[in-house]
Amino acid sequence: MATPSHPKHYCGVFGIYGHPNAAELTYFGLYALQHRGQESAGIVTTDGEKFYPHKGMGLVPAVFSGEVLHDLVGSAAIGHTRYSTTGSSNLANAQPLMVDCAKGKIAIAHNGNLTNAAMLRDELEANGSIFQTTVDSEIIVHLLAQPARPGGHSALVEAVRRIEGAYSLVILTEQELIGVRDPHGFRPLSIGKLANGAYVLASETCAFDLIQAQFVRDVEPGEIVVISGQGIQSIPAFPEHTRRAFCIFVYVYFARPDSTIAGSNVYKVRTEMGRQLARESGIEADVVVPVPDSGVCAALGYSLESGLPFEMAFVRNHYVGRSFLQPSQLIRDFAVRVKLNLIGDLVKGKRVIIVDDSIVRGTTSKARVTSLKEAGAKEVHFMVSCPPHVNPCVYGIDFPERNKLMAATNTQEEIRKFLNADSLTYLSLEGMVKATGQPKNGFCLACYDGNYPVAYDDSVDKHIIERRRARGGGLAAELAAEAAQRRLL
Repeated sequence: MATPSHPKHYCGVFGIYGHPNAAELTYFGLYALQHRGQESAGIVTTDGEKFYPHKGMGLVPAVFSGEVLHDLVGSAAIGHTRYSTTGSSNLANAQPLMVDCAKGKIAIAHNGNLTNAAMLRDELEANGSIFQTTVDSEIIVHLLAQPARPGGHSALVEAVRRIEGAYSLVILTEQELIGVRDPHGFRPLSIGKLANGAYVLASETCAFDLIQAQFVRDVEPGEIVVISGQGIQSIPAFPEHTRRAFCIFVYVYFARPDSTIAGSNVYKVRTEMGRQLARESGIEADVVVPVPDSGVCAALGYSLESGLPFEMAFVRNHYVGRSFLQPSQLIRDFAVRVKLNLIGDLVKGKRVIIVDDSIVRGTTSKARVTSLKEAGAKEVHFMVSCPPHVNPCVYGIDFPERNKLMAATNTQEEIRKFLNADSLTYLSLEGMVKATGQPKNGFCLACYDGNYPVAYDDSVDKHIIERRRARGGGLAAELAAEAAQRRLL
């Protein structure tokens, strides 16, 4: 499978409690979070007694018709839009996941990636648990379904203390909506409130804007919030944990520009990254051109700081979906042009600065440089609004393994030559952090500096559960087989 030219989106989660139109509002919440995942979508509602689920493959409006939403009755709901980070893309792995156990009905939607998923699954299966999917989120469902212990929500606290890695969760029971954020706070999760008093949870605040909910606050790292008829209760699941590790790439690429995360508006942060890039580069040029849509904010910031004119020379085709054509050379040649078309008159004879958020594989970046030069650009200077990605992400972003990351296997000069650009400039790590206005020690920067906040086994990938299942072996057998294969290589 070809490495993506940009990182894949991860999942979006949404929850609501206390509104008669819970399904419809969840639909619109997921619509606002569609950028976080386009593989599948699902909603589960409850009327306090029964659960009403629906999920399917594809985009939110394709999965949910008016008739489907009409049948999702109840005043509480959770929803999920997915890109797979553990487990394949199929309907069985679509979320929310549900279980009917001794504790009652439980549904869960998960954004993130568990680093100890395979180990926990082995343990649960050894104790009799039967799994229906190959996603790590089902492990959380089984942990929650374990026999209740005295102490109210202590079983929930115990369950989240067993899992490691990145997770923002929305959980639905017959009587409660629950939000959970891992102790490092890798992924965002916010609380909002509607005019009728209903509470909502969402991965990004742009979902609140669409349904006219008022932002209340972020769920704190390591916090569990329980929303019920009695209001909202906060449970500190990790009171002793102080290390924060919010994924900085959320600001660089993943979040919508109209979202506010950890008190900082994404649009403003990206624009400041562009300003900082201009301060660091010092390149003389005539015009600044963004790669739509991911490079627009940074390019605008670069233009504002440098005083160079800003031109939307690349025009994006917004009606391009996924291609199911075979990747022949003819199709590949068209694929690099079908999403963006260049207005040649805006760049002909000019020294052009082109701005994008990242370079993963470099293929599409090279195509943009080629288009500019074919249109008569005198010079092309490629600017990237973050540092080089040299390490894979194990916390829920689908960066490929290290040897497929261009910056991990090539020098900056080699990348420049591959792109055929006249210069290549990355934003410094310090400049990127400075643009957020937040302290460096509050971020996960592992894809840039290799410092992983949560330990992981680099032999475990997103498909290990499926491969282990097919071979009929446990985790130990799987890792041993992989180690033997590496020795043969």
